[in-house]
Amino acid sequence: MGETRLEIVRLPYMIAYTEAAGFKDTYGGDVGHVFVEAMAIRPRDVASKAVIVFSHPIGGGSFLPIMSALAVRGHHVLYVNTRYRGNDTALIMEKCVLDLGAGIADARKRFGYERVLLGGWSGGGSLALFYQEQAEQPSVTTTPAGDPVDLVGAKLVPGDGMFLVAAHVGRSVTLTEWIDPSVVDEGHPERRDPALDLYDRANPAQPPYRPEFLERYRAAQVARNERITRVCEARLDEMRRGGRPNDEHCFVVHRTMADPRWLDPAIDPNERKPRWCYLGDPEMVNDGPVGLARFTTLRSWLSQWSLRTSRAHGERNAANTSVPTLVVGNLADDACPWSHTGRLFDAIPHGRKSMHEIEGASHYYVGQRAELAACIGHYERWLEECGFMERAPTA
Repeated sequence: MGETRLEIVRLPYMIAYTEAAGFKDTYGGDVGHVFVEAMAIRPRDVASKAVIVFSHPIGGGSFLPIMSALAVRGHHVLYVNTRYRGNDTALIMEKCVLDLGAGIADARKRFGYERVLLGGWSGGGSLALFYQEQAEQPSVTTTPAGDPVDLVGAKLVPGDGMFLVAAHVGRSVTLTEWIDPSVVDEGHPERRDPALDLYDRANPAQPPYRPEFLERYRAAQVARNERITRVCEARLDEMRRGGRPNDEHCFVVHRTMADPRWLDPAIDPNERKPRWCYLGDPEMVNDGPVGLARFTTLRSWLSQWSLRTSRAHGERNAANTSVPTLVVGNLADDACPWSHTGRLFDAIPHGRKSMHEIEGASHYYVGQRAELAACIGHYERWLEECGFMERAPTA
């Protein structure tokens, strides 16, 4: 990639729309009114009819290095935060799709964009794939909990192409691969099966882990996720049969950072640091206040965390998409497992797809100018190959 760097401008703005809802799952504002924050990031005095739109279930990515790097190369970027910006305790993935759709429709009207490419970084990858699936083949009219949410009537604008970078398969898959299966009583997380406790120094199962231990461990992780799912379904059913269909129950999911990958670098091998994850020491994170699904609700669990009921599953969603797609994986990623890159690529059912991996690249590209430049280079060559590049960027 060349050294062209343009001055960029950032334009924050708000998108407002209405929806039919019996209750609120975000703080503030009237019931039925949705407010979505967005930021346009683009080169000063450079017009474009194309935009790449990023989003993430809990947002907050408009200042990621990749956003600015795209803009200084001449590309128009739009980051759409969902209504759940910074707080996923009550997040509904189907409503994230609606928020992204509102952002895309507004951008076409507000700025006159004619071509929309979907960017999917990290957890935004499965959101982009879920969105694209429902834009191409709309089918969803209720949440997994049975509440109305009409993705068919939303008439979502499909993306013309997708750019997935450092993307994992989905929140429910990632949580299940990370959750601590040693917990045998959700109400008393200190009650654990010591044979499944990765952080118990007395546990004879230590890295490198034997295949039979990993098989048992992974099955126990799936079983724990399913136990929580069944409790959520039963509690919602109980409240509805009791004449309280809009009631909700909030709960804590303890110990959710116990993926054997963090302790055994031979599992999904890449260049990541052993005994480390993107949130720090995984043993500390496992019992800390910050982690996937730490605080959640019945409806939110079923929509974003349940392996069985969540519809935001990158592999399944990708199988129902048809547009050109670029998948980029980072080989020193300590958040997105290496295997997820290939899983997403393999799930795309057509031949208009490309995959590249970047040596030494971390999840965020922080302080990694060369690795970030390599990622943008792959993106621009893909644009050229697909006929999406409007022009060669100029200073």
